Amino acid sequence: MQIEAYFQREDWYAARMRFALVILIFSSSAFAQTALQQKISVIAADARGKVSVACSLPGSDLNCDLNPHTRPPMQSVFKLPLVMTSLHLIEERKFSLDQPVRFLPSDRILPHTHSPLQDKYPEANVDIPLRELLRLAVSLSDNSAADLVLRVIGGPEVVQRYMNSIGVDGFQLKDGERGLHGDVAAQYRNWFEPASAVKLLRRISDDSPLSAEHTALLLAWMKDTPTGAHRIKGELPEGTNVMHKSGTSGSGNGVAYATNDIGLIALPNGRRLAIAIFVTDAAADDATRDAVIARIAKAAYDTAMVARQ
Repeated sequence: MQIEAYFQREDWYAARMRFALVILIFSSSAFAQTALQQKISVIAADARGKVSVACSLPGSDLNCDLNPHTRPPMQSVFKLPLVMTSLHLIEERKFSLDQPVRFLPSDRILPHTHSPLQDKYPEANVDIPLRELLRLAVSLSDNSAADLVLRVIGGPEVVQRYMNSIGVDGFQLKDGERGLHGDVAAQYRNWFEPASAVKLLRRISDDSPLSAEHTALLLAWMKDTPTGAHRIKGELPEGTNVMHKSGTSGSGNGVAYATNDIGLIALPNGRRLAIAIFVTDAAADDATRDAVIARIAKAAYDTAMVARQ
């Protein structure tokens, strides 16, 4: 009986050890995810506002989620879906890249807006190739060029329908730049859930709804942008290829309404990390908000470099 009791105790001990080992194996990846999310949460606190983050790296368990299904105002981030929609319509032969588009005096956003197009042609009344308007919109975040494209293709509802058609929900576009300039509250009608922004980036990278030629053109424009230089790209290793679209609002009552950046980060192994970071109604200054985005992107990048594949 003593021998039998001994072996029963040994079986119980062995079973506990096996169970503990299984828990350790299955919790290790969850712990890593939690560690990254905790780090992101600590960084986000410096913004003194609402920070929303999502990311994706296929073949890994990378998890950046911080309020991934909130609806932050996207500001100029909308220009990426706008240009994608336009390229789709070009593929449907409704427009062509080289067709001239008249920049009318009524297309100007006055008294002033960020617009290299409007700065170059203050009186308007010139024809601009559609290709150039698309580049200005997505690469230089040109407000007048974006609204001109929006007018030509038929308005925000056309962009909305296209995003819905390619399976990107969690996106709403109601106003162009003129509407945003005229009403501070309007920007909150244009929102993009971070998880949905990442879904769009993954479509572009992995299963583009556009032709290979137009996808390459779009990514080149996103790579060459000088905007948001201190955001996603801010703390990444020199020479890292980042294809992104930033968005920035004005401020009032001591807060900046929107400081955003979404993009694809090329890893040394050839994979692309998709990440979306939105900072909303934040009291921190410009440099701090940019640094929050940069530090979150770097934390995700560092974790992606060692993520299980």
